[in-house]
Amino acid sequence: MRFTILASLTLVSYAAGWAIGVPAIVPVLNTLPALAFLYAALRRGRTSQAIVLMLGWAAVMGVAATLLSYLSPARTATLFLNGERYAAEMMPWVRTGLGEESSAARFIPSHAAHAAAFCALSLATGSMLSMPMGAVLMNYMGHYVGRLAAVSARPALAACLAWAPWSLVRIVSYVVLGVVLGGPVLSRLGRFPFRLRAHAQALALAAGGLLVDVVLKWLMAPVWSRLLRVVVGW
Repeated sequence: MRFTILASLTLVSYAAGWAIGVPAIVPVLNTLPALAFLYAALRRGRTSQAIVLMLGWAAVMGVAATLLSYLSPARTATLFLNGERYAAEMMPWVRTGLGEESSAARFIPSHAAHAAAFCALSLATGSMLSMPMGAVLMNYMGHYVGRLAAVSARPALAACLAWAPWSLVRIVSYVVLGVVLGGPVLSRLGRFPFRLRAHAQALALAAGGLLVDVVLKWLMAPVWSRLLRVVVGW
């Protein structure tokens, strides 16, 4: 029931963002319902439930952003922050296998900077700023995936494969980090107990996930671009 409500409110946030048409507002609208559910779960001492709900929220955003971008890529190019720039980087990579995705020397610093910023914002703001950052990332990734599906001979398969395995591992890791690192500030604001040390294992697993993300991308990206080319029909 909680997830159904969260999913519905997240979809409403996209409809509201679409109607308002201001790119900077979209990730804020996306985040508001999720932040309320995160706070409520942590207040009840249910960190695992919070993680599951936030994973569901991320999945709904991924599907919604992809579908909207498939149906109307010209609109989401302007509605989703960084959407068109990211797609402009990724589409040539699919066509040629060349680009940041296939170069560890280029993508590792980018990944490290994003992860550091996300963790710092989560810890400092109770995830109130890192969650919109996560929404921006989900939306511009969804824009690329939707655009790729729109030009593909097999759009459904292209959309599934364009959410590459390493990106899914990264998303899960970010969710865990956002939930756990946001706990200390939220607990102080809400005056409920939360011990960061008690969640050391979850943090270690999330950090390990970020390493797995890098390794998988390094090993699989060159092959994955060729697979996408076949599916898209290029």
